This record gives sequence, C-alpha cells and structure tokens, in this order.
Amino acid sequence: GEAARLLPPAAQQPTARPGRLGVGAGRLSAAAALALHLAVCSLLILFPAPAARACAQPPPPPAAVEAKEQEEGDEEWEAALQQWKSKTYALSVPLRVVALRGSFPPAWIKDFIEAQGKRLKFSPEFRPSIDALFSELSKCVDKGQVQPKSAMAADVVSIGDSWLGYAIRKGLVEPINNAEEQDWYRSLSDRWKVHLCRNQNGEADSNGSVWGVPYRWGTVVIAYKKSKFKQHNLKPIQDWEDLWRPELAGKISMIDSPREVIGAVLKQLGSSYNTIDMETEVNGGREAVLSSFTQLQKQVQLFDSMNYLKSFGVGDVWVTVGWSSDVIPAAKRMSNVAVVVPKSGSSLWADLWAVPCATRFQTDRIGGRTRGPSPLIHQWFDFCLQSARSLPFRQEIIPGASPLFLENPAPEVLQDRNKKKPKLESNLVRGVPPPEILEKCEFLEPLSDKAVGDYQWLMSRVHRPRGGLLGTMLQKISTMLDLKSRF
Repeated sequence: GEAARLLPPAAQQPTARPGRLGVGAGRLSAAAALALHLAVCSLLILFPAPAARACAQPPPPPAAVEAKEQEEGDEEWEAALQQWKSKTYALSVPLRVVALRGSFPPAWIKDFIEAQGKRLKFSPEFRPSIDALFSELSKCVDKGQVQPKSAMAADVVSIGDSWLGYAIRKGLVEPINNAEEQDWYRSLSDRWKVHLCRNQNGEADSNGSVWGVPYRWGTVVIAYKKSKFKQHNLKPIQDWEDLWRPELAGKISMIDSPREVIGAVLKQLGSSYNTIDMETEVNGGREAVLSSFTQLQKQVQLFDSMNYLKSFGVGDVWVTVGWSSDVIPAAKRMSNVAVVVPKSGSSLWADLWAVPCATRFQTDRIGGRTRGPSPLIHQWFDFCLQSARSLPFRQEIIPGASPLFLENPAPEVLQDRNKKKPKLESNLVRGVPPPEILEKCEFLEPLSDKAVGDYQWLMSRVHRPRGGLLGTMLQKISTMLDLKSRF
C-alpha cells in the first residue's frame, strides 16, 4: 500500500491484520494507530476530494482488475490501428516512370494522382531524348550493375518503337506480363498488336510476347517555306519525288537517321521502307537505289538530326524533312510554312512504355524492383490509353496522336470561338494523316539479314567523304549495320 512504501524496511513485513493502513508492532501503539485511522476517515467524509474518493473506494477483486486492464488494452490497440490505417504511407504503392521530356501532357501527372488517390507514390522523371534514355539503359547492362536513380531501376520507361527490336535483343527490356488480359491491350487495334508482339530476337511474331505499350505516334513529314516557293514560282511539295527536283538542289535539310534517308529513296522509287530484297522488289534493282541515293546527297545541304530545323528556321534551306514531333512545333513558331505527309505514304514512329529488365540484376540497391515492376503499371497503361487522354493531341497542344486513332478517325474538337489561333497549313487533321495516306504509311520493322546485306552493298559503292555532315551520316549507316538495325 501507499503507507507501506513510506515506512522503513522493518515496517514493510506483512501482518496478520488485513487493511491497507494496518501496521505491526512498531513504534506506534495499536490504540494510537486506530485513533489516527479514524481521524483520517472523518476528514475524507467531510472533504471528499476526487483523489480521496478514489482512495476511499475498497480495492476491486483481482479478476475485475484484470478484466479492466484487458479492456483498456483493447481500446489502445484499436486506436493505434485506426491511426496506422489513416497514414498515407501505410497503404502507398510506388510507381516510378522515366519518360521522354515533352512526350505527354503535364496534366496527366495530376490527373493520374487524383485518380489513384492517397495510395499512390508517383515519381515521374524526364530525359531529353530517346537516345539518352536508351544509352542510360545500355550502360547498366554493359557494366553489369544498376544504380537506384538509373532508368533501369524504374518501373516504366519511354522507348522509341524503332529501337524496340535492339532493346529486346540486348536484354534492356522485358515482356509485359499478362498484357493480353488487360483492358488497355484490348483497346488497341490489330495493327498495334502486330507491331508490339515480338520474339526474343525482337522480330514481329504473332506468338511472341507484348514488349511495349504505345502512348503517342506520328509520322515523318516534309515542311517547306511557302513564301520562298511563291517568290520563285515553285510548285508546292506533295510527295517524296519532289525532293529530287533540280530547283531545290542545296535547299534541303534532313534528319540523319539511316532508315529514314534510305527509306525516302525507296519511297521515291515506289517501294517500301521495309524492302527485304532491293534487287527483286525495287524497279531497277540495287543500281537504281544507288543512283537515287547519290542524287539525294547532292540535293540535301544538311544531314543532321540536331540542327536540321535551325537551318530551316534561319532560311539557309527552304525544305526540311523530319519527325512530326519536332517539325510541327517549330513550324507553328514560324510564318508562311506548310507541313505535309507525302501522299505516297511515310514512316510512322511511336513512343512506347516499356519495362526495364531490372530483374536480371542480383542486387539489394534497388529494393524489391529486382522481383518485378510496380503492380500499378497496368493502371498507368490504362490511364494513358483512355479516350480522355487524346484531347491534348486532338487540340494539337502536344504533337502526335493517340494510339486509339491509328485506324479510327480522331473525333473533332469544339474550338473556342474567342481563341483564333493561326492555322498551320497541313494535310494532318488533328495530328493524323488523311485515311488514304495513312493506309500507305509504315512502321519501321527490324532489318532482315538480306536487307542488311543490301545496305552494306550500298555503302561499299557510294562516295564517302572523309569528314563533314554527309560523311557523318554515312558513318551512322555503317554503325547501324554493325548493330544490325539499331535504328
């Protein structure tokens, strides 16, 4: 009792008399102790303070004490559980996305976070180019190690569709598990499914796995300065063959992508970007391809994917050839520029979501990522392919088009009458070529061994300057052949 803890050790020995204030044969006599006890009880009755009332209560039996403590413990446990459940971190699921800068609207981030709620821990990051992102993935594989902040440790990354085959062969990406069971996959047209199903060699295979999810696509286009064409009384550009017109010699800039340069030559000769055998599939055979390619070298002043639009913008050239994602925004900043998709068809490009192959690394530096990507990747894919996400593309806020409209016409957008934006002259409608042209457009497929042989033959016979931009472009073609269709 309280009194016992205040007495010296000798007085703490138990006695035969019960009672909280009882003492044994100590310094106080029994009579004195009884008088003191009665006095204290009288005071408690006259002045019942809260603490005193508690002291005056008889002690509960042991069973009641145990039950009360159990009840209080249950209440504390329940309160702790409710507090734990109210914490965001307790239910959060991470999703790390590393994307090509500017390839999707910033509003997607906010909308996705709102759609998923508190459980989402969303970490979007951006890289300046597909090339930079691809190199980052490659370095991890080459070095055999992955850092936590590397794109390889992300759940999802951007990748260009023309890089997909090489990425698969090099082991940079892994198949998307259970893709065929997902709503986003069912929303894609057959043309997409054929393009995205690949075998382990990166080749199109209907029995292969799904390796990517498209979220934007576009075409290679030709832009020209209407003012210069009018001043010199030149006919407008309509098709690839116009690039070979004598009056445009030295007035053209072009991206230095080997597949696009040789592809333009093949299209000018009436063939496909994905020609397998130049000798049998091209009118005039390989010699015709060589002759046309040699002529194009004389027509083009600049082969340079980094500076082709700068040359066009300052007026050094009147015509430029490049990806719509680059050309259209630049053309809108200029005046008197027209942009066309060649009427015989063009190449198609697509930005895809892919899953980096982090599972190949044995490390504890990237946590559970080595066991697989975030369970939220399919929610992200579903979100990107919802029809509502197509609006910024159809409004031409972001260059390109939604994958939903590769084979279906893009719906019209109600324009605000008070907003009169200068109209860019183009045969693209809401980011999409006219149906009669779109059906002639092609995705770039991985080069076959026979096609690689034709490209090598072409390089062995073309004049190759030691330096300069043309020499650089030709060197890129040789590099591509060494990598067997990296581009």
